[in-house]
Amino acid sequence: MQWSQDGNQFMVYVEKNENILESMTLFCENNGIENGFISGIGAIKSVEIGAFDIQNKTYIRKRMSGPFELTSFQGNITLKDGKPFIHAHITVGDHEMNIMGGHLFEATVAAVGEFSLQRRTFNASRKLNEDVGLPCICLSETF
Repeated sequence: MQWSQDGNQFMVYVEKNENILESMTLFCENNGIENGFISGIGAIKSVEIGAFDIQNKTYIRKRMSGPFELTSFQGNITLKDGKPFIHAHITVGDHEMNIMGGHLFEATVAAVGEFSLQRRTFNASRKLNEDVGLPCICLSETF
C-alpha cells in the first residue's frame, strides 16, 4: 500500500493482490481515522458482494472471481465496537461491459486500487438496530 496526505484528505493506492477492506481498515487504524468517507476505482478480482434481504434480515451473497473493472466504490467510515468500520457499496463491470453491484464484503485488487479517503470529525458509530437487523449509524444529534 502507498499513500499521501493533504490535511484530512488521503490518496491511497492498494497494491495488486491486497484485499481492499482489510487494507483500508488497517490504514484507518494506523492513522487514527474513526469517521470519514471513501471512494475509489480500479481493477479487482475475488469479489464478494451482497444485497440485504429486509424481510429475513440477512444478506444474499454472491462471490465472483473476475477480473472486473471497479467503476465505483462509495462508502463511509464509522466506529463499530471501538474500531474503524468501512461500509461500502460497489459497482463493477465485466469484459462484456455488464454491470453489477451491491454491498461489498471484500475484494482483492487485480491490477490497481485507487482510493480517496476523507477524514471527518463528526461523531458516528454503529450499533445493532434489532428492528432493521443491521448495525446502523448512531449520531449525536437527533430530531
